[in-house]
Amino acid sequence: MATITKDMTIAQAIATDQNIIPVLLDIGMHCLGCPSAQAETLEEAAMVHGLDIDDLMDRIREQIGE
Repeated sequence: MATITKDMTIAQAIATDQNIIPVLLDIGMHCLGCPSAQAETLEEAAMVHGLDIDDLMDRIREQIGE
């Protein structure tokens, strides 16, 4: 299983493991298929949504069992 990193785009992260979708939706990232998801990294998205990237990555790791 590939590791999801904060420098992956949202689309790359979802392609790596679709199980992260509920986490992203839960924190307010509802535009998972929009153009910004193709270019915006998880870190950039966290900043835009006022989230701590380390907290987001912890939630993602917990969701996918890393």
